[in-house]
Amino acid sequence: MSYLLLSAIALGIAVAVAVSALLIKRPARLGSAIAAAAVTAIVLVVLTAVFDSLMIAAGLMEYTAEHLIGWFIGLAPIEDFAYPIAAVILLPALWLLAAPRPRYRRTAGADHAH
Repeated sequence: MSYLLLSAIALGIAVAVAVSALLIKRPARLGSAIAAAAVTAIVLVVLTAVFDSLMIAAGLMEYTAEHLIGWFIGLAPIEDFAYPIAAVILLPALWLLAAPRPRYRRTAGADHAH
């Protein structure tokens, strides 16, 4: 199995859960959540590029070239970046699904019909 296929599976699961969460919960402030996720994704991609490159250079990790598509950021194969991106998609979706439904309080006088 190629690293690209594993990456596609991880991303596919994350996107499926996120779409389900959005359809089920319909959050009110979606724009700000997407902006926060985008900033987080950028930070995680940079950190992945730096630390994966360092670990590969130190000989802590090796990849079989025949299972890679051949694109790299630093020394890190492009397939490695699917996992932090999947985490950025999956974790907020799981939090959204796990969040309790909001409770509505009745206001004074709500029991009286006019």
